[in-house]
Amino acid sequence: MMYLSSFRLASENAETEFFLSFPYQLEMLCYTRENAYPFKIFPPKYLERLEFEPITVFYGGNGSGKSTLLNVIAEKLGVSRSSAFNETPLTRDYLSLCDFTLERPIPEESGMITSDDVFDFLLDVRAINTGVEKRRQELFAEYEKYNDKSSEPFIMRDLSQYDELKTRNEARRKSKSQYVAPRLSVREVRGKSNGESAFAYFTEHIKENALYLLDEPENSLSPKRQEELAAFISDSARFFGCQFIIATHSPFLLALNGAKIYDLDSAPSVPRKWTELENVRVYRDFFEKHKDKF
Repeated sequence: MMYLSSFRLASENAETEFFLSFPYQLEMLCYTRENAYPFKIFPPKYLERLEFEPITVFYGGNGSGKSTLLNVIAEKLGVSRSSAFNETPLTRDYLSLCDFTLERPIPEESGMITSDDVFDFLLDVRAINTGVEKRRQELFAEYEKYNDKSSEPFIMRDLSQYDELKTRNEARRKSKSQYVAPRLSVREVRGKSNGESAFAYFTEHIKENALYLLDEPENSLSPKRQEELAAFISDSARFFGCQFIIATHSPFLLALNGAKIYDLDSAPSVPRKWTELENVRVYRDFFEKHKDKF
C-alpha cells in the first residue's frame, strides 16, 4: 500500500536564501550556517527529492543523517509519536521549506516508532516486575507470620482490629498462592525476554492500513528476532495495507524483498541494492573469511 508518494527536502538554494533572509535571527540564536541543524545536512549528499515504495529504507552509519531524515518526514507529515523529537529553534523554519505528495490520505493510525520507545517500554516492564516482586515477598512474609504456630495467639480487643482478624483467618484457611494472588493489584509481565518483549511491542503497535516510520527497530532485537520482524513488516506491507519508511543498518531489514534503499553514506545518496552496501559486505567478507569454521 502507498500513502506517501514523494518528499522534497529543502534545496541548497532554498537553504542559502533562508540564511540570507534571516542573518540577525541566526546571530541572536547563536547559530551559524555551519551548525544550523537541521539545515546543511542533506545538500552535501545531493539529496532533495525522495520517491517512496511500500517499503523504503534509509541506510547509513552513525551521523549519516538517516534518523534526522526520518524525523523531518514524520514532523512534516504530523504523524503521532511517543518519544519527543529533539527540535531546535530552526526546525520549523526548515520544515516550512519541505513538501510532499500523497497517493492517498495518511490514516490517523499512522505513527513513528523509535528505539527509545521500545527501550522505555522495556524499562516500564522491568519496573512493574520489580514492584510486583517486592509486594509478593511482603505478602509471603505476611502469610508466614499469620500461620506461625509459635507466635502468640491474636486477641481482638476492639473493632479497629476486625480487618486484621479477617485477614489472619483467611491466611489460615487458604494456601499461600490463594492468599497472595488476589492481593497483587498488578500482575507481573512474565514469560518474555527483552527481545521477545521488544518484538511484541512492534506487533502490538503496528496495525493494518497505516503508514509507519521506524527508527532503528533492530535495537534490542536478536538476529533471529530481526529476521522475524522483517517477515512481519513484509507481510504487513503486502497483505495488510501498510507502508513503511525505516532507518536501519540491519542486514535482515535491508534485505526486505522489494525495499527501496537510500544509501546515506554516499554522496550522492542514491538508491542501491542491499548487496552493494558497505555494512552488508563487511558481514559477507567476515563470514567468507571464516567459512571453514562452519
